[in-house]
Amino acid sequence: MNQANHFQSEGPLERIFMLRSLKATQQLAQSVASISIPGDVIKLKGPIGVGKTVFARAILRSLGCQEEIPSPTFTLVQTYQLSNLTVWHFDLFRLKHPDEIYELGLEEATLNGLTLIEWPERIAFFSPKHHAEITFSFDPHGDRIATLKGYGNWNRRLIEHNLEENV
Repeated sequence: MNQANHFQSEGPLERIFMLRSLKATQQLAQSVASISIPGDVIKLKGPIGVGKTVFARAILRSLGCQEEIPSPTFTLVQTYQLSNLTVWHFDLFRLKHPDEIYELGLEEATLNGLTLIEWPERIAFFSPKHHAEITFSFDPHGDRIATLKGYGNWNRRLIEHNLEENV
């Protein structure tokens, strides 16, 4: 059986990364950015203060964003027009009702931009067939852990680009 087909039929492919430094976080973000394509959705999960926004900023920097990158906590969404891609960064922590997401441009974002979503649990109904989900947590020593799950064509990309876990 082809390994790529095996993973796609068995559900999400999972990779685990220890993020013991800001540099490790930036390196993972660069790897994720390098295999992202227009139309991608990347869900960023985890408790407050675990590094979701830091990771989103690192993805934007990896893609060439030179402008200031504020947290969208209060605005709910920030957009960045890069040379060949629009990146939509949603922070849904303060979303009052799930239906509000459409007013923020979710449908437009997912057509041909790169969509980063912090607190995707607020819109649990939104689960595109092809997406990545990164859950950030702390280990008992206070180091960060990132668990990356690939759904749909993300499984193939994780295999083809040899994005290997480091634990």
